Amino acid sequence: MSDPNDTTKEEAIKIPDVLPVLPLKDLVIFPFIIVPLSVSREKSINAVDQALAENRVIMLTAQKDFQNEDPGEDDLYRVGTVAIIMRMLKLPDGRIRILVQGLSRARIDYFIQTAPFFKAKITRIDEPATRDRPLEVEALIRSVKQNLDRSVALGKNISPEVMVIAANLDDPARLTDLSASNLDLKLEEAQQILETIDPIERLKKVNELLTREINLLTMQQEISTAAQGEMNKNQREYFLRQQLKAIQSELGEGEELAEEVENYRKKIEEKSITAEAKDEVDKQIKRLERSHPDSAETSIIRTYLDWMTGLPWAIQSADNHDLKRAREILDEDHYDLEKIKERILEYLAVRKLRGTKMKGPILCFVGPPGVGKTSLGRSIARALDRKFVRISLGGVRDEAEIRGHRRTYVGALPGRIIQGINQAQTNNPVFMLDEVDKIGADYRGDPSSALLEVLDPEQNFSFRDHYLGVPYDLSNVMFIVTANVLDTIQPAFLDRMEVIRLSGYTDEEKLMIARRHLIPKQMEENGIATTDVTWTDSGVMRIITGYTKEAGLRNLEREIGTVCRKIAVRVADGKEETTWRITDANVDKYLGPMRHFAEELLERDQVGVATGLAWTSVGGDILFIEVTAVRGKGKLSLTGQLGDVMKESAQAALTYARAHAEEQGIPIDYFETHDIHIHVPAGAIPKDGPSAGITITTAIISVLTGKPVKRNIAMTGEVTLRGDILPIGGVKEKVLAARAAKINTVILPKLNERDLIDVPEPIKRDMQFYFMEHVEDVLKIALLDPSAAEQKTTQRSGRESKPLAEPEPASSPSEEPVAQPG
Repeated sequence: MSDPNDTTKEEAIKIPDVLPVLPLKDLVIFPFIIVPLSVSREKSINAVDQALAENRVIMLTAQKDFQNEDPGEDDLYRVGTVAIIMRMLKLPDGRIRILVQGLSRARIDYFIQTAPFFKAKITRIDEPATRDRPLEVEALIRSVKQNLDRSVALGKNISPEVMVIAANLDDPARLTDLSASNLDLKLEEAQQILETIDPIERLKKVNELLTREINLLTMQQEISTAAQGEMNKNQREYFLRQQLKAIQSELGEGEELAEEVENYRKKIEEKSITAEAKDEVDKQIKRLERSHPDSAETSIIRTYLDWMTGLPWAIQSADNHDLKRAREILDEDHYDLEKIKERILEYLAVRKLRGTKMKGPILCFVGPPGVGKTSLGRSIARALDRKFVRISLGGVRDEAEIRGHRRTYVGALPGRIIQGINQAQTNNPVFMLDEVDKIGADYRGDPSSALLEVLDPEQNFSFRDHYLGVPYDLSNVMFIVTANVLDTIQPAFLDRMEVIRLSGYTDEEKLMIARRHLIPKQMEENGIATTDVTWTDSGVMRIITGYTKEAGLRNLEREIGTVCRKIAVRVADGKEETTWRITDANVDKYLGPMRHFAEELLERDQVGVATGLAWTSVGGDILFIEVTAVRGKGKLSLTGQLGDVMKESAQAALTYARAHAEEQGIPIDYFETHDIHIHVPAGAIPKDGPSAGITITTAIISVLTGKPVKRNIAMTGEVTLRGDILPIGGVKEKVLAARAAKINTVILPKLNERDLIDVPEPIKRDMQFYFMEHVEDVLKIALLDPSAAEQKTTQRSGRESKPLAEPEPASSPSEEPVAQPG
């Protein structure tokens, strides 16, 4: 490259006003810079030939779009560089190579021709003087030179000759052109430098570009250094690992990993796992072989392989198809519960006939607490000779509890379904999902939705746990689900199960269960199995009726355990007694005073007081509906913590009474001059449901007509505005409650007659049942004729009915039972 300070050539060459124009692709040439060019386009070759034929001077200007092979006038920048062609060489393929040196900036005024080459009228641009700002120019020149040196030091590829020339340059214009030509500038940036005429402004722009270049080079060097450091680190680790392998091989430790891998492969062959699962295991074994023994990833892979090789993929326990033995086991463990026992025997019979190709049933046991739902699952497993697995879902809110966590999470594990299968070590256990009605849901997902696949026989043959990542067959599992209520279970979830309801036990059934199961169990647990203890029927019945109030047996077992512990204390103290006798007279010595008193009949028939029947979560109960009429303006008052449904039943009952007032002999204006107050005692207990309809209607008609309600009749049923009686639920529990209260006559809806099949025969023989379709039929039976009640004094129901037994205070509002007449 020639010295830019040498201006003799520029002074010797005269620049014409009209020159051929050579468009340049993605290139800007600055004055006094020597650049080789390759020319291939026909127009460009013609322009070079014309310049060589004249004075070797040519106008160089850049194209705006370097991809345009046939640019027009508007496709070229108007500011370019006038250059002289120093050399020319023709190539065999028709192209030519030329060596040009920039002479001066120039502006294209207009194009004279565009074919066969560009020719334009130009104006030379002279550099303005910078003498009035010497300090600023000097400072910028120094800064540019220093930045050039720093760029080279950081790895910028600038030839030493250029650096020597730059160091000796004092002309700001030529220094900026030299610097710009050696920077990797974009076309737009280079053209902007070329079009900047003021040398000081050019110095500032070039200095900014150099500063940016230095920042890029610094960052590039840091990245390169970091990459080199990482590469050196990896090489060092590889070298050390190879040394470690050699040391382990000498010590005999290197064989452990190979032995571990071989052990995994052997387990997989023994398990007979599916093809997809085998592929995944093989993949993880190969990863284990490549991993460092002490890395965190190796531990994760080992845990995964332990789960995959530990699951019972094809291990099944053989079912015992002996129906007689199964019946004996079920009868031995549980008293009554005939429906469930029949269903299990049906399953065994079908499986015996069809063989092993049969999907497991999904049973849902629904009933109050303590009736034996969970223990029944164990008995079923024992009758089938299967393993038993139980998981409690109460309070579970995370979907991952069912499906597991993905292995990307720290401490990930399979879900509780796969964990239960692994615990059983067979793929066909009896699997109990306890308390499904208490499953929650939050931002982590809905576990009951995840259970839809588990409990669907059409889908669970390919259940995919997030942790395993491969399908697992659950179709051989016999799932048993338990719940206290169905209201909180999703409809889609409930639809996949066969619901079997377990009602509460009668007092006689509790007595039998206590004798057969609870008393022997508690005597054994409390160390007095060999002690002579006599439990009389009257004593056990006193515990049942006076110390427990439940549909199940938990509290009864607890109270029997308390009696056993009292006896155990006396035996351990060496007391002289050798025999103990538990009777109704001495139970209070062991358990204290009675805590529960059964609701009893009213002392006499009363006006405005009717006896209803209710269903609660702990069994049935009776409730008294009290109605009175006082002077007023026709207002209806409802008290006793009634729910919305029960309030609507009361309004419907009153409307029926008003609509049939004339038939009952009630004055037409009576309702306009009297307020009706309906009250249900035990106000601390919430009450709701529609089945108190006929009870409320009977009590209202009793007040309005002055006819007393028979005290030995209890009733339940929903009433419509037309007076029709609709069916209700909980018939067995309600009948048991009536019998416990010594009521021998019960009025039920006609459509509930079929539900009496659930009531034990001894109870049905001792009671009388009326099945009604209309309120008029109920009134004929429930109300006394006025002539039969003349000796009774007219009484106000709120003062003259027998006070109800005060309900036992609940420990917290959330624990109060909700009486549901419906």
